[in-house]
Amino acid sequence: MSERLGIFGGTFDPPHVGHLVTAVNVRHELALDRVLLVVNDQPWQKLGTRDISAADDRFAMVEAAVGSVDGLEASRLEIDRGGLSFTADTLNQLRADDPGRELFVVLGSDAAGGLPSWERADEVRRLATIVVVERPGAREAEPPPGWSWLRVEVPRLEVSSTDLRARVADGRPLDYLLTPAVIAAVHQRGLYRAEVRP
Repeated sequence: MSERLGIFGGTFDPPHVGHLVTAVNVRHELALDRVLLVVNDQPWQKLGTRDISAADDRFAMVEAAVGSVDGLEASRLEIDRGGLSFTADTLNQLRADDPGRELFVVLGSDAAGGLPSWERADEVRRLATIVVVERPGAREAEPPPGWSWLRVEVPRLEVSSTDLRARVADGRPLDYLLTPAVIAAVHQRGLYRAEVRP
């Protein structure tokens, strides 16, 4: 049997309960063997929009977030490769490591319509099935024609990394928004304290 592998890439600055709920629900719904939470090294879509925490800090938080959750793994594939993080490169590397594995790229419905703008989108389309995650009752954007894709509904959790960074800066509670291990990693690494709210 070939491995069914989910790839959930992101900046994860910080990784919150919404990310974890998405990963465990997609794994369950699609009977995936594992879901990799792939930490971007330099996220091409966010460069220049705001300061991004160091990749090693973000990886440490993802590692803390997944802890011992069965089937979820923190991945530093893109960090170790360095440079701009493109899904096509990650898929090619994962396919080269195991040509038989099935690859599933997990993304939000807001990103689905923008797939053609991705770097080497044709390679992404050829190598993986797209998993569009959406909230109950929503029927949002979907990939354009020609893409192999599935839809998975996950619970609606209104959690924002932007808000969480502001909460750290303001000293507001993070409980139930981040796991205790991630809260500890944020404090140990002194993250987000200098962030200024616009």
